Amino acid sequence: MSEKKKPGVLEGFKAFLMRGNVIDLAVAVVIGAAFTNVVNSVVKGVINPLVGAFGTKDLDRYHSCLKSPCATAKDGTVTSGIPILWGTVLSATLSFVITGAVVYFLMVLPMSKYLARQEARRKAREDTHEVMEVTELEVLKEIRDALVAQRGPGPDRA
Repeated sequence: MSEKKKPGVLEGFKAFLMRGNVIDLAVAVVIGAAFTNVVNSVVKGVINPLVGAFGTKDLDRYHSCLKSPCATAKDGTVTSGIPILWGTVLSATLSFVITGAVVYFLMVLPMSKYLARQEARRKAREDTHEVMEVTELEVLKEIRDALVAQRGPGPDRA
């Protein structure tokens, strides 16, 4: 009896890497990382200064002191106390929301609409194909009936 040789770990890993999904995923991660940098730049370069224009400082500099006294140096760094940097958290949350909105409205929504249109076209083609089959069958029956009528009754037909 011959036993089938089980594929080794390296062969399985190679097969995994050669799947198209892995390459697509790698490209998506690289594009996502670059896109995250763009969104972070927009938040830090546009949104934070706008908040600073309405408030008193840049969004990243907003904080609360958990343990007093919180002393701040001229450059904005906290030198004593325990700060809660809620401005940084808010900035990261804004980056996340903006990234999610852009991904949804520019990628997910158009793709789902495209796939819905493709599905509707496929169903329309299937429906048309079924109608054509029924129509062809009816035409063939009519041709058969016309041929039988043209022949007339034969010797074996009464």
